[in-house]
Amino acid sequence: MNKIGETELILTKEKKIYHLNLKKEEIGDTIILVGDPSRVKMVSNKFDEIQCKITHREFTTHTGKLRNKKISVISTGIGTDNIDIVVNELDALVNIDFKNRQVNKIKRKLNIIRLGTSGAIQKNIKVNSIIASEYALGFDNLAYFYEKKDILIQEISKAYISHTKWPIKLSKPYVVKSSNLLLNKFPLIKKGITATAPGFYAPQGRKLRLSTSIKNLQQKMEQFNFNGNQITNFEMECSALYYLGRSLGHHTLTICTVLGNRLSNSYSKEPNNAIKNMIDYVVDRI
Repeated sequence: MNKIGETELILTKEKKIYHLNLKKEEIGDTIILVGDPSRVKMVSNKFDEIQCKITHREFTTHTGKLRNKKISVISTGIGTDNIDIVVNELDALVNIDFKNRQVNKIKRKLNIIRLGTSGAIQKNIKVNSIIASEYALGFDNLAYFYEKKDILIQEISKAYISHTKWPIKLSKPYVVKSSNLLLNKFPLIKKGITATAPGFYAPQGRKLRLSTSIKNLQQKMEQFNFNGNQITNFEMECSALYYLGRSLGHHTLTICTVLGNRLSNSYSKEPNNAIKNMIDYVVDRI
């Protein structure tokens, strides 16, 4: 078996994975991802004990014990490019031998749950509510840089492209499903298709001084329905998490607090409380 090169698998002098700055023993099998580093403490405050705190760039990790289970919370920053770093490096920590630079024969599976914020694109979804992403609809093109394609759900992406008359000049949307194992832990949360955008402004239909090239994006998304599945919300990380996590054999799920409703143009008056309520709900059930 060929060794993985030093410019492919980048390690520090202390044999930590480069961007996350973590050793193998510094993560648990259950990983909670948050975008904002300030939210890491909101999660780890619920741990029974904290064993390590590590920060490098926008990546902050707290690992500890919760009900005798080793668990980690890691901030990712914003966007699918950061998720590409985080998921690949988490997988490397558990499935690559850093001494001989080879993939382990026996693979370890992680449970990765992202707790994020999002904007609703259905009128009946209330601000401050919680949504579990049963499917991710990726407007980014990250999946197309990887060879594995059998986990993509072509029927939904084709239906969406047809419904919206998606411009050929943009990358083709792709769809990936969440992990049933994790999704079934939260039966009472509203479920839907979560759209992942490669930006916050024009890619999500916003206009400041520059206009979006896709007209009536939100209305087209609101009206899409595939066998009873609607697009419920917009965010910026889910598709990459589902594609990479599922491709590498891990269980992945995104749960988001709705801070704004794009169609009613309403925004949460107590966003921090809404985020805390989501964290409390999820952490108490894992």
